[in-house]
Amino acid sequence: MLEIKVPYKKGDVISMKLASGEEVVARLEEEEGGEMIVTKPMMLVQAQEGLGLAPFMFSVDPTAKFNIKVANILCVSKSEESFGKQYLEQTTGIQV
Repeated sequence: MLEIKVPYKKGDVISMKLASGEEVVARLEEEEGGEMIVTKPMMLVQAQEGLGLAPFMFSVDPTAKFNIKVANILCVSKSEESFGKQYLEQTTGIQV
C-alpha cells in the first residue's frame, strides 16, 4: 500500500536554514502565499555546554507571529524529536 509521508504540518516544531546562514527553530502555524507563518522562533547559538537557543528577535512581542518568505529559506524540515522537546521546554516552560 502506498504511504504518503508529509515532512511537516501545522503545529510541528520545524527547523529552517535561512539564506543569511541562521538556523531557526519555530512552531509552524501555516504556509501560504510564499510565506511560512511561525511562532516563537529561536536561533541556534553556540553555548559553553554545546548548542543553545536564543530569541530570533529581541525587540518584538515573544508571542508574535512571524511571516518568513519562502524565498529566504534554503531548506526546512521537522525538527529532530529530542531537539523539538528542548525547544518546547524552553518556549513553554513545560517539561516534556
